[in-house]
Amino acid sequence: MSDDTDGIKVFAGSGSRKLAADICAYLKAPPGRCEAMQFSEGNTFVRVLENVRGRRVYVVQSTVFPANDNFMELLFWIDAFKRASAEAVTAVIPYFSYGKGDKKDEPRVSIRARVCADAIEAAGADRVVTMDLHAPQIQGFFRVPVDNLYALPVLCERVDNLGLKNCVVVAPDSGSTKQARKYARRLGAPMAIADKERAGHDETVEIMGILGDVAGQTTLIVDDFTISGGTLAAVAEQLVELGAEAVYAMVAHGVLAEGSVDRIDASPIKKLIITDSVENQPVTFSDKIEVVSVAPLFGEAIKRIHYRKSISEMF
Repeated sequence: MSDDTDGIKVFAGSGSRKLAADICAYLKAPPGRCEAMQFSEGNTFVRVLENVRGRRVYVVQSTVFPANDNFMELLFWIDAFKRASAEAVTAVIPYFSYGKGDKKDEPRVSIRARVCADAIEAAGADRVVTMDLHAPQIQGFFRVPVDNLYALPVLCERVDNLGLKNCVVVAPDSGSTKQARKYARRLGAPMAIADKERAGHDETVEIMGILGDVAGQTTLIVDDFTISGGTLAAVAEQLVELGAEAVYAMVAHGVLAEGSVDRIDASPIKKLIITDSVENQPVTFSDKIEVVSVAPLFGEAIKRIHYRKSISEMF
């Protein structure tokens, strides 16, 4: 693969400025020049500050904190690049915030992820790169290519460095079993499954039980994201009650809302490992929370896309 990255132009949305800068550092490419601002009435304005005519460009923007403003900004960036005659626009969305809305599981509700996919396409995106979609089938909501990267190798490398002994990987609910099994296979560890029940939309959960042997073991809860920290804390408490020696947790997306850090700090969790897919956090992290970077992951994916190389080889 060529090391010449002169042709790669990466631009940062206001939701992912640091991650985009780190991606550019990995690529040894100067960041694209652009600006975004918000007017007093709430309108968002974006402007590309260099010539992109005939170029393949990559705009990095996580759609969270604030979700709706950042999502609209992403659409405006895509439109701005297309109107500036960019050859192709790749939307790099480290965290796709409406991924939870992937199905119609109640009467008279919107399939929000599909609406977002349609909007991104309508704005003119030629490709989407994201990471750990809440539901892999969301890729099918798009008619343009979607590359769904995985934080697994980055997170597992950190766990390897921690040197945890007698580790059991724990899925926090039945829906995350398949993902947890991948982590367990990569770490060479057995797994257990928590039986979780969520009565409504207030992010309150109840853990009904744990399927698997965790007594005397070091347990590692894995999930794609956490918002309130409620599920992680509830599972951790149940694991300790069942005799787990220690509880760790790691998630691809640390979407930590107000109160989440306090909840995690008060829980038996010794350490929560997250990635830097989410910026502009409304909370201050405690010593329990460790952030590992996925900039090399996205940087390598962008390089492979740009030079028409395989992304699947990365995993």
